[in-house]
Amino acid sequence: MTYTLDGVTIRPIQEKDLHRMWELTFKEENPEWKKWDAPYFPHVTMTYEDFLEKKEQMVAQDDYWGIEMGGELIGMVSYYWEHQPSLWLEMGILIYEPKYWSGGYGTKALTMWIDHLFNKMPLVRVGLTTWSGNMRMIRVAEKLGMTMEARIRKVRYWNGVYYDSIRMGMLREEWEDRLK
Repeated sequence: MTYTLDGVTIRPIQEKDLHRMWELTFKEENPEWKKWDAPYFPHVTMTYEDFLEKKEQMVAQDDYWGIEMGGELIGMVSYYWEHQPSLWLEMGILIYEPKYWSGGYGTKALTMWIDHLFNKMPLVRVGLTTWSGNMRMIRVAEKLGMTMEARIRKVRYWNGVYYDSIRMGMLREEWEDRLK
């Protein structure tokens, strides 16, 4: 299954993508994207061989897809269960390549991902969690109609500054109303 919107594609990760995913995620010691994606958690590099040991968690999975632009893998969308019995799902997105930041690619990818999740699962809500230092992610969520549901103040400490944890969400009916 693949979705495309204005040249941006989301699709399940394939075995042929693994080397590129490793280059984007674990090859560099201090990748630029890590400054925005939970920088308060340590980033650990790994060898390609060690990365391949985790391939079953990535290839052809429902919860982890790649974002592609012009045939180039540039990021990923994912989801995890906060509490599966109540269908509480949280999602994530990461555009690794700085040249694709602030160009609307993440908004398009997240639009397709939300649509996919609501169409494939009996969810009543989708959500995401970020930190107050990541204004681009907050703006994307707001553009898509998400509501700030929680602000947990000063719980993310990075570079000598406390930041808030931000939880944003959208109900199925809000998503469907947005599409009318």
